[in-house]
Amino acid sequence: MLYVAKRIAISLVLVWVVATVVFLALHMVPGDPAEVLLSTGGTSPDPYAVAELRERLGLDRPIMVQYGEFIARLARGDLGTSLVDDYPVAEEILLRLPRTLELILAGTLIAVSIALPAATYAAVHAGGAFDRAASAVAAILQALPVFVLGTLLILVLAQWLRWMPAGGYVPFAQDPGRHLLLLLLPAVAVAKGLAATVFRMARAAVLEQLSRDHVRTARAKGLTPRRVVRRHVVRNAMIPVTTVLGLQMGTLLGGTVLVEFVFNWPGLSTPLLRAVETRDYPMVVGIVLTVSGLFLLINLAMDLLYAVLDPRIARS
Repeated sequence: MLYVAKRIAISLVLVWVVATVVFLALHMVPGDPAEVLLSTGGTSPDPYAVAELRERLGLDRPIMVQYGEFIARLARGDLGTSLVDDYPVAEEILLRLPRTLELILAGTLIAVSIALPAATYAAVHAGGAFDRAASAVAAILQALPVFVLGTLLILVLAQWLRWMPAGGYVPFAQDPGRHLLLLLLPAVAVAKGLAATVFRMARAAVLEQLSRDHVRTARAKGLTPRRVVRRHVVRNAMIPVTTVLGLQMGTLLGGTVLVEFVFNWPGLSTPLLRAVETRDYPMVVGIVLTVSGLFLLINLAMDLLYAVLDPRIARS
């Protein structure tokens, strides 16, 4: 319990640090949100109208006063309202976040289901044809930018072969089959980097475990190679793989913006890009804090999983 309490306390402190950094960084960005909101057709807005809007939005108050009000609202779970359309930030995030999480989860399942078996087989048959081919593919995927892969998937599978739709979104409740079909290509684009990273880490971890004394002992006792790998190699190799997987899943939360844009998937990327362009402070802060909080939550879950995989960690 002490281990869990310590990890939760650290996560809460990090959320406060991220909130503070994001708040101060946004207020240091050149540009006045009131002027941006009132500007039409490239013309300069009326200074009196700008001053009135700044007062109504609370932007004329000292920065520390705004910060104090921001932290107080955040402690109550209030992310404020958008400066652009006066829509609650929390409602916009709750509408779009499940779509982003669905995309990340689908990409993670695709990556793990392919990378882990491939890495284990490659490590057991290290130096063979499959190992060399799989390692080469992983290196290529690691270097290939996600927007390039997304564009290639659309060009080949949607435009040339016409096997898949180029992009879009249909609610699952409305048409489950169409929804999953539209999800497949962006999920593959999300999975490519994660699959390459998990493959390389898992292969190295399995190779390391195969050289351990307890594995040699298990073989000497006459256990079959399949049972040795399953019971004595894979589980111990999962600790470093879990570390990488947790970090990469957190990174995917911030890295799906390009994928959602390329495939027109209506997740958090659309309101985030619009909010940055219009200096919509509450929307930017709300989305960044949501992504950061989920990142920390994933890492907390990984820390707790370590304690399950290796009980010595919880006692440290």
